[in-house]
Amino acid sequence: MTDASILRRLCAFQGELAATLATRTGSRWLTGTRWVAAGIFLGFGVTKFANHAAELASFRHYPLPAPGLFVYLVGALEIGGGLLLAAGLLTRLAALALAADMIGAVVVSGLARGEVISLTLAPLLLVAMIILIRFGAGAWSLDSWLAARLTGAPTAACRDTTIGG
Repeated sequence: MTDASILRRLCAFQGELAATLATRTGSRWLTGTRWVAAGIFLGFGVTKFANHAAELASFRHYPLPAPGLFVYLVGALEIGGGLLLAAGLLTRLAALALAADMIGAVVVSGLARGEVISLTLAPLLLVAMIILIRFGAGAWSLDSWLAARLTGAPTAACRDTTIGG
C-alpha cells in the first residue's frame, strides 16, 4: 500500500464522515460522544474530591511538583469540562483542555506507571476529544443554539426535525 493510496482512503473516509455529520445521524453521534465522555469525566472528577485521600496517594507516585494541588486542579478540570461537554457549550475549548488532561494521564500514569485505566480509557477519551475538536458539538448543543441566535438562522437541530412527518 503506497502513501498515495493511504491518503486517498483517508480523504474518502473524511468525506464519508463529513457527510454523516451533516445528517441527523452524525449530530446524534456527536451528542452521544459528548454525553458519554461528559459522564466519564464528571465521575472521575468528582472522585478526586470525594475520595481525595486515595487520589492524593496515587498522585504522589507521579513525577508532579505538588500532587495535592494537581488532584484539585485535575478534578476541577474534569468536572468543569464534563459539564461544558454535557451542555455542548464551548465544546471545542473544553475538549482541547480535556485532551491535554488525557495526554497527561497516558504519559504520567499510563506509560510511566503502567496503570491500566490510563492505557485503555484515557486513549479512548483522547480520541473522543479529538473528534469533538475537529467536528464540534453537533446540532443538539448550546454551541449550535448560540450560533443560530447570533446569525439569526434556525438551529441545525430544528432543521433536522419535520413537523407532521
